[in-house]
Amino acid sequence: VRPGGSRTHPQTGDLMLYYYDKFLQTCFCSCSQNLGVVLVRFIRTEVKCHLLRVCLRTLRILSRDQKVLGPLVTDSALLTLAKLAGLTTSDISDEVSDPDSDFYDNIISSLTETKVLQGHTNEDEAEAEAEAETNDQNDELMCGLIERVSSSVSWSNPSSAQFYELRFMFLMTALRPELSTQLKQEGGVSILTAALESCLEVQWKDQYECVLDPQAQPISLETSQRVTEILKILFNITHSTHKQDPSEDDAALYRHLVAILRLCLMRKCLLSEDTDELQGHTVNLLSALPLQCLDVLLTVPLEPDSEQCEGVNMDCVHTLLMFMERRLEAGDKIKEKLTPILNLLTESCRAHRETRHYIRKYILPPLRDVSQRPEEGTTVKSRLIRLMTHLDTDLKHCAADLIFVLCKENVRRFVKYTGYGNAAGLLATRGLLGGQGPRTSDTQYSSDSDSDTEEYRQVRDRINPVTGRVEAVQPDPMEGMTEEEKEEEAKRLIMLFNKLSRDNIIQPMGVDEEGKLVPMSGLKENPLSEEARSESENDGETEEGDKD
Repeated sequence: VRPGGSRTHPQTGDLMLYYYDKFLQTCFCSCSQNLGVVLVRFIRTEVKCHLLRVCLRTLRILSRDQKVLGPLVTDSALLTLAKLAGLTTSDISDEVSDPDSDFYDNIISSLTETKVLQGHTNEDEAEAEAEAETNDQNDELMCGLIERVSSSVSWSNPSSAQFYELRFMFLMTALRPELSTQLKQEGGVSILTAALESCLEVQWKDQYECVLDPQAQPISLETSQRVTEILKILFNITHSTHKQDPSEDDAALYRHLVAILRLCLMRKCLLSEDTDELQGHTVNLLSALPLQCLDVLLTVPLEPDSEQCEGVNMDCVHTLLMFMERRLEAGDKIKEKLTPILNLLTESCRAHRETRHYIRKYILPPLRDVSQRPEEGTTVKSRLIRLMTHLDTDLKHCAADLIFVLCKENVRRFVKYTGYGNAAGLLATRGLLGGQGPRTSDTQYSSDSDSDTEEYRQVRDRINPVTGRVEAVQPDPMEGMTEEEKEEEAKRLIMLFNKLSRDNIIQPMGVDEEGKLVPMSGLKENPLSEEARSESENDGETEEGDKD
């Protein structure tokens, strides 16, 4: 069958071309798989360097086609590449294992691109022996990578293959949690911190203070790529330490790392996209580290042009706020990009009073204009409040938590800034719909004095607490009706609600003693005690002169 048949017989020709194309694809797939098998076997023989270079480049190209990956994702093929890369204990020639060799990057990159596919194919293998053998090989590969990365720290000019080594290590720690644990136990945090310090050419001014030169050259593309891979690996091995109390030695190590991460936040890359990516991975890692070790970001001495709050350096906090605002404006992959920065800012506000004051002034300035709904507008506050009713539960809780903490977990103040409609989700989750309830965190906040702005005081009595704004005066719907007509209308509405309830279309709900929603049938009357009512009425706030 030849392709030209479609010119004379359009319908038959289309069908012929379809089968002809499938035939060629099958032939190519079969030939490519056979080529992969032959190349792997050929490499196992002691191939000369110029032939080995061509074979590795060919394998690298073949590894990009998932249809022909069968012979490339086997344990034996990967072990062959690992031996060439010098990542196993097997003896290899010095010429091949030399990191400065021209084809070393082809070896390690081919190994990297195929390893991720092997991680998925191994999930379908049922043989325990094959799985155990794979684990042994992974352990051996990880040991080789640790040794390679450790030795590369001292290189004055790291080779381009270092990026592939780091990428390979990231894939292994991401696909195999046990390898992540192994890397951490073998000093992975200190090794990768030293590698990060070497990439950025860090100079130290004090124990936990790096020299930040405003005139320094932007981070190059190659360096930013290596730094990004290091940050991703560090996240894989430290993500479980966030809520742990580190030992004294671990705390010192994490603070040393955080001091370097400050450079990752403050320095720029050649391209703005690279800067945003670098800051994103830095935020992810900061959110994974123990919270008490992040105080290094605030202990930097003030400079003449520094952002500050009550004498504390807020340059990093300001950078994080700008980063969050860019992510809010971007709008794509909003959950993955916003959740880490929202959690980091929330926990930082809980831990540091100065950080909370600075962020509150930026996100929740004193209320003056209440003619719009809180979620309307383009400000950071309005964008965050819109997220409080997002379909994604995790995202809306992260946004609500940040504003709730900025309001010092005060229900009245929280409703004042967001409106009861937007606040209801978080209040229902925490059992605070009744206005009072158990504190959901151990953070202690000071009592405040009332300091509403003059503009807010003038319209406070006319604000709709549900929408959070001053509503236009609406005409009375019962104007002109007699008392009998009003009574009939009320009975008709009651009958309609009863019918909806009997048909299970709606279920009347109320707030129980714990501040949670329950069906009205099981609700007990729970009037606020005089003490609670008095506390609720007198609970003021400080906006312009907040003191803790």
